[in-house]
Amino acid sequence: MNKLQTSKLNLFIYVAPALLLLLAIVYVPIFQTGYFGLMEWNGIGEKTFIGLENYIHLIKDSQFWASAYHSLILAVASIFSLVLYLAIAFVLASRIKGANLFRKIYLIPMLLASVAIAQLWMKIYNPSNGMLNTFLMKIGISDPPSWLGDANLALYAIILPTIWQYAGFYILIYYAALKNVPDSLIEAARIDGASPTQIALKIKLPMIMNVVKVTIILAAVGSLKYFDLIYIMTGGGPSGSSEVMASYMYSTAFNKFDFGYGSAIGFFLLVICLVVTLIIQRLTIADKDLY
Repeated sequence: MNKLQTSKLNLFIYVAPALLLLLAIVYVPIFQTGYFGLMEWNGIGEKTFIGLENYIHLIKDSQFWASAYHSLILAVASIFSLVLYLAIAFVLASRIKGANLFRKIYLIPMLLASVAIAQLWMKIYNPSNGMLNTFLMKIGISDPPSWLGDANLALYAIILPTIWQYAGFYILIYYAALKNVPDSLIEAARIDGASPTQIALKIKLPMIMNVVKVTIILAAVGSLKYFDLIYIMTGGGPSGSSEVMASYMYSTAFNKFDFGYGSAIGFFLLVICLVVTLIIQRLTIADKDLY
């Protein structure tokens, strides 16, 4: 009995520093954000308790729901892009010539700072001398669009660099998962006459499905709280057409100095991310008998 108690005490001693750190940098700020959402506060002066007024205003705020819709579009695009990443990972894992070089190339965008990526794509989208419009004019389009200046195109123009930025991250995850599929299963399938497509869909894909589900959650939640690239490239404009929840929260808190309402937006964004995570987990729940 004493050994058991000593073991539990040692376990607590080892785990306690990590728990305290997690509490200090994650859970305390979360509760503070929810608490500040109950206040009318400019971030500097005295706080005034107003109860749920900020949250009620949030529910009625059409601009917030427009930004939520834009975040949803970005999340859906990110999830569908996983199909392309998975296909590339399948190709790289099939022992093609130069696979190591391609893996390094795909990782380059992830190694670049968001500011550098934003500046690169702003040059590409430049309406007068950008690479994209120059190409369009070369093929006969005399009046190419202003990609980041058009309210109908700005959000969709940003989706491409957002997807490109994290391509290497997801490809690397899928590649590592595919390399862990036992060779004995693949060889047995080949002996039974399975084609490469059948091996990919019937053997490899089911074996890495849990990894796929994790990446779906990462892509969805990451897109819902995405901020930096969008803020640098458009600042949420023009006319709020590329505003997402995170950028709306930032502009409310730091540009309008309404930290109370900005905190309410941040806390509500957290709730949305948790709900989306639970929904995805429920929709992609695994049958343990299959694995």
